[in-house]
Amino acid sequence: MLNVTSSTPSSRQGDFKLGVLSFAERVIYWTIVLTPLWWLSGIQTLLYPAILVLLLVITFDLNKLIRTSLPVSVWAWLAMALVMAWTAIIGLGSTGFEFQKTAAFVVTFVKSYFLIFVCLSLPFWNQIRVRVVTRAVAWMTTGYLVTIAIELAMLFLKIGGSGFIPPLARLLPGDKLSLKVTFAVFQPFFGIPLPRTVLYTPDPPIVGVCTILCFFICLGETDRRLRRWALAGCLVSLLISQSRLAWICFPLALLIMACFRSRWARQGSLWGASFTSLVCALLGLTLSQLIAKPMEIFNGARAESSKDRELVVRKTLEAWQESPWLGWGIVRGSVKWYTYDIALGSFSTYASVLYLHGVVGFVVFVAALALTLWNFWGPAVRGNPLCKRAFASLVALYVLCNATPLTWMTVYFWFFFVWLGAILAEVQPPDGSITSWEQLAGDPEARKKFYQIVDENRL
Repeated sequence: MLNVTSSTPSSRQGDFKLGVLSFAERVIYWTIVLTPLWWLSGIQTLLYPAILVLLLVITFDLNKLIRTSLPVSVWAWLAMALVMAWTAIIGLGSTGFEFQKTAAFVVTFVKSYFLIFVCLSLPFWNQIRVRVVTRAVAWMTTGYLVTIAIELAMLFLKIGGSGFIPPLARLLPGDKLSLKVTFAVFQPFFGIPLPRTVLYTPDPPIVGVCTILCFFICLGETDRRLRRWALAGCLVSLLISQSRLAWICFPLALLIMACFRSRWARQGSLWGASFTSLVCALLGLTLSQLIAKPMEIFNGARAESSKDRELVVRKTLEAWQESPWLGWGIVRGSVKWYTYDIALGSFSTYASVLYLHGVVGFVVFVAALALTLWNFWGPAVRGNPLCKRAFASLVALYVLCNATPLTWMTVYFWFFFVWLGAILAEVQPPDGSITSWEQLAGDPEARKKFYQIVDENRL
């Protein structure tokens, strides 16, 4: 559905003066822009959930809740958070609610599925415009270039070593690994040592996820110069992350977005399937054999990492089969790999959900994923440019979740879900607004407002 009742700025130059931002927009804008500061202070993993939950509490209004109709997908994420809490309580109950494990669960709960629910729902109860989130993310990703340049200089000058744990992070309880500030290092890729960085995250693959999501957000930036710098920052950080799956998902997401624009692109899947069948027939290979060689090259780029992931996912699924319906609730095992242990559920989100929350949690999780994707499908097919980008980036995220747990990654790209929520809030019209293309065609004034909004969000 199309929201053409939103007010449009009289001047793009004055639209982003901080004086016109709502309280919620101010908080979110500066929280995103100052990401390097939170990273260096070591408090970002706890700061983001605290700020967003506090913002929800401060701005919560029961009347708004009654009047505002949240999409079913938003409630589905709340249901997933409740399932997570339910299964975890069962798991903690069997261990006697040990303080360390209970505290770890509370932190994980607040910065994972519940955080997604909070981010998606905030724009429905506050004025949080898509273009404000986009501008903040554009400045942040432009800063990627500065951070990467500094880290590469430090790497070649051999400054910084293995990083450090910020003083504020030392005061926080629990594992300090995710709070440690680390810099670029040389890691082998096809046997060649190349620079690799984690930027503001604890793991390079998360950088790949963040940059793909940021790329599609920044496509909507209206300032052309800033947009170019922001997109350059995304591409450079994607390259230096050395995330193989992210490299595959990036063109996949671009292809999906193109499919909404061209009828030729929509037929591409049929032509691609036909061409693949032809190649298999000419070479006398099955589809699995045709895929095997690229997969061998894919895994050979970083063979040890691929072995780690395969072993942990296999052992995770084996452990899930011992408690299939409700899972284990909390992590209770690990896999020995050379001299260190890897916790079960450390990689694939889907295997992790099965292991921790069983079939019940997996069904709710898949429903939340599908409903969120469905919310953007209709408007994307009808031509909404924001929903096209949201749909494509969500597909990429769902594929990338097969390599890293969503509960671990979410806190590092929380703004993506705020962006999604803001799009849904703008697409879902209030009473009396335009709800169909036919109605839009019959109202010249509404059509004028609509095209002004489209112009602000187009590439």
